[in-house]
Amino acid sequence: MKNEHRLQALAARNPVRDMGLRSTQSTRRQVLAGLGAAAVVGSMGAKGALAQQRELSLLTWDAYADPKLLDAWRKETNVPVRYEIHISDPTSVNRLRAGETKVWDFININNPWARKQLWPQKLIRDLPQDRFMPLYEKMAKKFKPPYHWAMSEDNQHLLGVVQRYETFDFVVNSDVIAPATAKDEGWDLFNNPDFAGRYGILAYEDWNVMDICMGAGIHPYKEKSDADFAAFEKTAKMWINNAKMITTDFVQLNLAILNGEIDAYFTGGTYSITSARLEGVKNLYAITPNSGPADGKGGINWIELNSAVANPDPLDATLDFLEWITTPDAAYTVANGNGNLQPVSQMAQPEVFAKFSSEQLNALQWDEFEERIANAVEFDIVPQYDRLHDIYSAAIRARG
Repeated sequence: MKNEHRLQALAARNPVRDMGLRSTQSTRRQVLAGLGAAAVVGSMGAKGALAQQRELSLLTWDAYADPKLLDAWRKETNVPVRYEIHISDPTSVNRLRAGETKVWDFININNPWARKQLWPQKLIRDLPQDRFMPLYEKMAKKFKPPYHWAMSEDNQHLLGVVQRYETFDFVVNSDVIAPATAKDEGWDLFNNPDFAGRYGILAYEDWNVMDICMGAGIHPYKEKSDADFAAFEKTAKMWINNAKMITTDFVQLNLAILNGEIDAYFTGGTYSITSARLEGVKNLYAITPNSGPADGKGGINWIELNSAVANPDPLDATLDFLEWITTPDAAYTVANGNGNLQPVSQMAQPEVFAKFSSEQLNALQWDEFEERIANAVEFDIVPQYDRLHDIYSAAIRARG
């Protein structure tokens, strides 16, 4: 009961990246919408804002819809803003393809989409390098310019600004499974028949497909052979059938660990446990395997890129917002977006890093952060995803 009260104290909202058990098509019809608009007198960009007659429109993941962030923006500028929280990168790409470049000014999306689809299809505009390239000099060394995912294929155009990034693999109860052991065993932990019934699945289906590739010894971001598909199907059936529980709610999985119902779950990471760890639940532990089939790496590193949509009626405020979110106070607010603590690239700046308390850094397992990133392949578009997803969905249906 004590554990239940602990987790009930957390935010009820679960800011999902995908919607798990539903089919891809139905998932992509589900949209979490929000709207916020106001006009207040401020300083930055105020002169230009007075001439603008419409709101700055954000199509974004949850962090950039945080009321604290948007209130600060409105207070410091004269620019009203509205937002919609999306739940699927591919869906939002398709929305821009379908003509919604007229609707949006800013898009926050995971790393491969801008370089591989949005820019080639003229759905985003490039950023002035004299203004934005210096921002990369203030980021973590990983993003030393010109950073691959932020540039066009010909390396001539800057496509966005990196901010939030982390790994997202699996979570264990460190009182039962030693983190060092979990890192060494990696995805084979879930291949062990003795582990059947002792784990759960956070049903973010895109991520589950990538995890199952890892467990089957397949590089998720390379072309698959018939043998690879067979190995994927075998692993998918085993992992799904042997799971104690499957849910789209990571709070339920965290509670199941605390109640002793399960000892681990995938997909998971600091994204799903930092709120609980900040409440003092320290035995929830994010694991990135030490090695695996993805160029020798066992983890997956997602990186969000903020870009300017190729709106035919462009706002100067879009570029102002892209720069403003990297300032120390704004970057810290993004890191804590909607109560979901995650690292930001600006933590390389002492002024930003100093804003994080020791409790927050502990919740992020910050002492292992660089190790996690080093052991993870960067998130990418999965080739032949539809076929893999069909196999995964069939296994879910067969479980009942």
